[in-house]
Amino acid sequence: MIFKAVRDGAPYPDHQTTLKEWAEIPPRPIRLAELITTKRELALDKLLAEDSTFYGDLFPHVVEFRGALYLEDGLHRALRAALQQRNQIHARVLVL
Repeated sequence: MIFKAVRDGAPYPDHQTTLKEWAEIPPRPIRLAELITTKRELALDKLLAEDSTFYGDLFPHVVEFRGALYLEDGLHRALRAALQQRNQIHARVLVL
C-alpha cells in the first residue's frame, strides 16, 4: 500500500492557514506510508501534467493532528513520487 490510509475529508478542525503561512513552514521528508489522504479521488490529467505545481506550492501540505499525518494538499505529487519508486516526499507539516 502506498499510503497509511485513504479518507474522504479531514478529521481535524479548519485551521485557516494562509498560503503565506504555509510558505513559512520549512519542508521536511515524510514517508508516504505514514500519510493519510484526505481525498479519495484524483484527476488523472493533473497527475500526468508536467506543470502541475506551476500555480501552487512546490511542496505538499500535511497536517499533523493527534499524532497522525494527513495529506491535505499534494495528493498528485505524492502519487507521482510513488510511481517513480520513491517512498518519501518533502512536505510542509502544520502541527495542530
